[in-house]
Amino acid sequence: MLKDRIINKESGFLFYGLTPPKINTEEDKVGIIADKQVKRLRGLKIDGLVLYDIQDESSRTDSPRPFPFMPTLAPNYYSDKYLSDLKVPKIIYKSVGKYTADEFRSWIYQNSHNIDCSVFVGSPSKNQVSGISLNEAYKINQHSNSSILLGGVAIPERHIKKGDEHIRLFDKVDKGCSFFISQCVYSVNNTKDFLSDYYYTSIETERDLVPIIFTLTPCGSLKTLQFMEWLGIDIPKWLNNDLKHSNDILSKSIDLCKNIAIEILDYSVTKNLPIGFNIESVAIRKEEIEASIELLKDIKGLMNR
Repeated sequence: MLKDRIINKESGFLFYGLTPPKINTEEDKVGIIADKQVKRLRGLKIDGLVLYDIQDESSRTDSPRPFPFMPTLAPNYYSDKYLSDLKVPKIIYKSVGKYTADEFRSWIYQNSHNIDCSVFVGSPSKNQVSGISLNEAYKINQHSNSSILLGGVAIPERHIKKGDEHIRLFDKVDKGCSFFISQCVYSVNNTKDFLSDYYYTSIETERDLVPIIFTLTPCGSLKTLQFMEWLGIDIPKWLNNDLKHSNDILSKSIDLCKNIAIEILDYSVTKNLPIGFNIESVAIRKEEIEASIELLKDIKGLMNR
């Protein structure tokens, strides 16, 4: 079982991530979308399905959002009603800032036996008015009798700016997190710097290493590239140039993602770091979604070598 493997701090996890349909999508169309997603993923032998709870991140930056923000269906609702035929554990993201303490406590109570794993996400910026903070959500969860296995978000880019992402992870472990899923990775050096500090600090402080799942995302157009940069994904200048000037940007990004995975795998194996990968598509274009499925198959092959 996924929860047992995470608790045992194993390695080799393979997830697929997707965002539920827009909240204003007609119900019959939601069913059609879900059926397509189930057919794509059935038989791929993934360890878990990540369902995102997206929020408006416009307060995080002054740059205009390349695509308009549209709220989506709640991931746990979408999972329960439309994805029950997909017999894999679900990892439900939960944006905690839109709830009061009582509302969030009620959500945990109602879903404590329905959700395998959940990743709590705080507000995108300090400027955004919110209900409870991420730390308050952790406290509420710790005082509940929930059986939900809690995960957190890891951001290698933040480590390069502040140098303390590994400390943040250990702090979140103390608050109940048993695993982490990263923001999309395109800078392998940022990731290895973060992993290095995470590893050597664990030795110095005699702390256990919990699994970190690294997210990989194909990029199939200049518009998608622009959106990824807006989301805060660090894409090195040389790599950005290669993508922009490629005759086949999607194929180029797939090759880059595989090379990044190989470097992370090679680095982690030498240090016995428990890791895994989460494959997603930030775009809704069919071509990019299908490419993400092919990338998932390729990463599975790399992990099994």
